[in-house]
Amino acid sequence: MFDKNIKLRGQKLSLTEKKQIRKSLLDLHNLEIMAVNVYRFHISNRFPELKVSLIAAMKNEIGHVQDYLVKLYEYEFKPAWYRWAFWIVGAVIGTGSKILGKRMILKAGIWTESKAIAHYQELLESAPWDDSTYQMIDKDRQDEIVHLNLWSELLKKIEE
Repeated sequence: MFDKNIKLRGQKLSLTEKKQIRKSLLDLHNLEIMAVNVYRFHISNRFPELKVSLIAAMKNEIGHVQDYLVKLYEYEFKPAWYRWAFWIVGAVIGTGSKILGKRMILKAGIWTESKAIAHYQELLESAPWDDSTYQMIDKDRQDEIVHLNLWSELLKKIEE
């Protein structure tokens, strides 16, 4: 990342538009923090056949957290002070589903990604995004669709 990759945004937006963008970016950032921990707390030696996919999913979600953190600062906002709560929720979902077994890990992944995809679509339509931010959000949404398909396919295999 270089200085030339950062662009201060939103100076010409109305107060209402700034509020819409702020709310959407905070939602995205917080939910991605939760997703990171869902996958982080799923990872264990108990399910070695899932380990690589879970690590890759966690890494992908960490990238999304970074995307939204940068966007928050580009729009001259700060992360939510209560983001720790999303960290805890992700840890609880991840740990709880891991305790319940591989099937529940996959179901938790499917639930998490399904909610994310729907939420991403809402947020894409909820604010006046500039082109590069819109494309980044849509790219991250596409990543969630890939995860959903992976977890769904793996669940289908173990249920056969």
